[in-house]
Amino acid sequence: MNALDEWTEAVRVALRLDPIDSKLVLDLARDVAHGVLRPAAPLTAYLVGVAVGRGAEPRKAVAVTQELIATWTPTASGEPDSGPRND
Repeated sequence: MNALDEWTEAVRVALRLDPIDSKLVLDLARDVAHGVLRPAAPLTAYLVGVAVGRGAEPRKAVAVTQELIATWTPTASGEPDSGPRND
């Protein structure tokens, strides 16, 4: 077991969660970071987690998200919004 596995297991136990497929989550985060925007990776993982918490099947939720990544064309600049502007 490596440090990441140990940390994941500790958090999972502390939050009283069922075992997870950490490779599925990490692969999703990588795909989002490379295909959309790096800061979108943790937010997307969170949103998929919320969907799973509400009853979505994890692999299906990830598949739907990966389909979105594959077709994603941003309409705004590639940079995250830095907040309100005072022009």
